[in-house]
Amino acid sequence: MSEPWLFPTVLLCMYGFFSNLRPSEPFLTAFLMGPDKNLSETQVVNEIYPLWTYSYLVLLFPVFLATDYLRYKPLLILQAASLIVTYTMLVKTQGVLAMQILEFFFGMATATDIAYYSYIYSVVEPAQYQKVTGFCRSITLLGSAIGSLLGQLLVSVAEVPLLYLCVITLACASIAFLTPWFLPMPAKSLFFHQKDGGNQDALTAEATTDPLKDRLECKVPLHSEEAVVHEEATRGLLAVLRVLWEDFLQSYSCKTLLAWSVWWALSTCGYFQVVNYVQALWEKILPSSEFHIYNGYVETISTLMGALAAFAVGYMKVSWEVWGELALCTFSVVIAGAVYLMDTIMNIWVCYVSYVIFRATYMLLITIATYQIAANLSMKRYALVFGVNTFIALLLQTLLTVIVVDTSGLGLDIIQQFLIYASYFAVIAVIFLLAGLYKWRRSRRASEHVVQTGEAHSIGDGMVNRI
Repeated sequence: MSEPWLFPTVLLCMYGFFSNLRPSEPFLTAFLMGPDKNLSETQVVNEIYPLWTYSYLVLLFPVFLATDYLRYKPLLILQAASLIVTYTMLVKTQGVLAMQILEFFFGMATATDIAYYSYIYSVVEPAQYQKVTGFCRSITLLGSAIGSLLGQLLVSVAEVPLLYLCVITLACASIAFLTPWFLPMPAKSLFFHQKDGGNQDALTAEATTDPLKDRLECKVPLHSEEAVVHEEATRGLLAVLRVLWEDFLQSYSCKTLLAWSVWWALSTCGYFQVVNYVQALWEKILPSSEFHIYNGYVETISTLMGALAAFAVGYMKVSWEVWGELALCTFSVVIAGAVYLMDTIMNIWVCYVSYVIFRATYMLLITIATYQIAANLSMKRYALVFGVNTFIALLLQTLLTVIVVDTSGLGLDIIQQFLIYASYFAVIAVIFLLAGLYKWRRSRRASEHVVQTGEAHSIGDGMVNRI
């Protein structure tokens, strides 16, 4: 443990692994609609699951501020406690109301994810950011994949009842609960607690010396040194909110960042809807009470394929500033087609394969979007923009849920819902097709203007020579 960053990174990776090791996750809908809970499809899809979306949306911004003010560690403990409450209720309680309260606590656990991904930046040096980020993100995917595979093997091979999978998930959450207590308490945070300006200066230097960032269309400037010093001297809630608002306006004035952020928000909304309700679609096509289901294998494969796609981004030699909108349009068509096949073919194997394609494609694009956004920002604005994008995605998802899913709205069945989700991604593809055509036309006009200007200069030079 000679490296100062190693101890907190190992603890955080242990926490990420066990908190995402959830063997029950691929079989949640089957469990709720099975003999243990005996809930109907309408109750699960239209009355219980929407509560996660609503609670996540309501809690996201307060949790964002509380995470920074309390310096991350207490929020990690809160997240672990929320997971324990969630899975204890899943094992012990019955009825729609209990499951709705469960969804609220799970929404709290999801909202506090920001503490997990922000903590490490407050205790390690900027030179280690890329390394520890890779460790933390890969270990959560590994935990999710192993949990899904373990759940499927226990169901298919050992024929373990689904209730026992929930007990195992609760045990993993309890192990995860122990690890945050041993994490060192950060001395500083991004907004409320600033020990000194050194770390920010390092970030500024890093942002301005990276040659890759110089090739992008725009970079968002940081506050001046005098402004930072003044803000740190008067740092309070109102000052932090003012800084956040100014950073928000400056960040989204960058057209490159804005384009990728729009795709991020729109697509993440649709992704959440598909992932949240796909088990209900599988249950409709192949009821778990009548057939063997393979949800765990599918979740494992899709997670690993998504991780592989995300890994491949680092080796792609593509000018995303030129081809970004076209790529977003093309892959959004692929996503829309995969969701449409899931909904219309009504064959479980086609549905499984389409789901794997859907998740892998989304993971590929969201990794590219993450990279493109982060390349234009300091670490402070990185957290802000990602939080804003997620909030907008949740706001859109809430509207979609209220209109399409909730019984207070249309309350459509799962087949009709997925037809709407496929159409939603098709609309995203059209939006970025139009954006790409507009960008191409604008660049062509600029090229023609340069050519015409060059010809005019040539004619003028020739006239001068003749004179």
